[in-house]
This record gives sequence, structure tokens and C-alpha cells, in this order.
Amino acid sequence: MVTMPWATFRQFLLQAGKFCNDQALGLLIGERLLINTHGILGYAAMSSGTIRQVIELLEQYLVLRTDLLSMETVTEGDRLWVRFLETRPLEDIQRPVTEAIVLAIRNILDFTTMGTCDIRQVTFPFEGDAKLAEAMFRSPVSYNQDVAAFSLPLKTIDKPLKMANSVSFQEALKVCRQELDKLPTEQSWSARVRRLLLQTQHGFPTLDITARRFYLTPRTLHRRLIEEGTSYREVLEGVRHQLAVRYLETGRMTIQEISFALGYSDIANFRKAFKRWESIPPSQYQRRGEK
Repeated sequence: MVTMPWATFRQFLLQAGKFCNDQALGLLIGERLLINTHGILGYAAMSSGTIRQVIELLEQYLVLRTDLLSMETVTEGDRLWVRFLETRPLEDIQRPVTEAIVLAIRNILDFTTMGTCDIRQVTFPFEGDAKLAEAMFRSPVSYNQDVAAFSLPLKTIDKPLKMANSVSFQEALKVCRQELDKLPTEQSWSARVRRLLLQTQHGFPTLDITARRFYLTPRTLHRRLIEEGTSYREVLEGVRHQLAVRYLETGRMTIQEISFALGYSDIANFRKAFKRWESIPPSQYQRRGEK
């Protein structure tokens, strides 16, 4: 994966927006990101057996294409929601980056289902041109919502895809895994730290311990994260948020157990943090998933 410094990428995108004088830059970019532009990841998606397999593939290996957003899935009633989370604050390029990536994922699903992918709703957490977006997504699009996401009917995601090829899929998946193993030397520092935290089995390491694992001093790691517009605390907060949602949705852990697993010594602090993330208490979120 070829990358450029964050500041250079941000400036490039801002200048492109000014040059073309078009607020829909992200949609225009995303429209051109077809499945054949994604290399081995696109090939693996083409060979997938079901929509669920495509989404699980992208959720795990999207980082091969970009480390600016991550994907996670949430089941609500009869729908599967695919949500897109910032792995670092995107700030003034949030709209073009998010619109481009979400539309690119929609293009992948459209190709693998031969145009039959039934995306019921698309949401974005900023202002935008809903009319243009709906024409490109061919689905209802709502702006100024809580999160960037789209929903699919659960009844459709396990139906066999006509282009499925299990042998080709396994071969492509093997290459994806090999590429993923190479990423630690190429990723942004925020993505590296996030990946390390997600792989931690027993409690999150401190900044000092995390820095030592990368053979850096704490001051150097802190400086590199600041240069990327984030901090260790912000990355840890994002990981806790992602895991909290995942644990609540599985329904296998109590709220107290989740609080402990995420490193909160006081369950009240976890409740406060979760309400800040999702605008509702964890107990209400858990009940909503049980409906």
C-alpha cells in the first residue's frame, strides 16, 4: 500500500476541492473507485460466496486500501448496519474521504451481487447533497445523522452469489493476509497503535509500554501521534468504543464484565463514556439489540 504523509494528503484533497469548486468531490472520487481498482482485495470480494462474506472480508482488510476509516457491523431488527468509523480525526476532509470510501464499498457490493444489492439506507454525520448522493448510491441518503453507515436486509446477506469461487477466494484471502502482515512498517502510527490495542488480550498497555513495543521512547510516540492529529488517549478511546459495541451486541457479557474488560475500574465511568459515544446508556443499547 503506497501512502503519503497525512499533511500532504490533506492538503492535496483540500486543493482538489477548491480547484474543481465542487462540494461533491468525495462522491465523484468514490464513483470511480470500482472493484477492479482495489487489487487483491477486489479480487477476493469478486470470489466471495455471500454478501456477509464480502462485508467480513472488507471489515478485516479495508486497511489494505485505507487506514482513515474502519468498518464494523451492527444488527438492528431485520437489518445489518455497516458503520464506518474514523481511525483519526478527519476534520476538514471528513466529508470527501467518508463519501468516497462508503461509495467505493457500495460499488464493490453492487458488482459482487450483479446489481442486486439492496442497500436500504445510507447515512452521513455531516451536511451534504442528498439528491446527488441518492442518484449515485441508488438508495435513500440522509445527512446530519449520528454516523456514516448503510443498512442491508438480513434476509439477503447469506444468499449465494453467482460469481462465488471458493478456491479463488481462499487464494486471494491468503495474499490479503500476507499483505496485512506487511503493514506495521507502512501504516500510520495511529493505525499501528490501534491494531496493537485490538490485539491485546489482557488489559490495554500504557503509553510507555506501547512505545517500548515499537522500540520508541514514550515522548517520540506521543510526538508522532500528535503529528498525525491524534493522541494515545484518543486512539484508546476509539478502541474502547468499538469493543464496547461489539461486546454488547454479542450479549455474552454483562455490562460490569464489559466495563472491567475495557479497563474501567468504576462501572459508572464506563456508562458515562458509552453515553458520550452513543448518546444512550449501555443497558439501553443492549436491550435495543435484543429486540
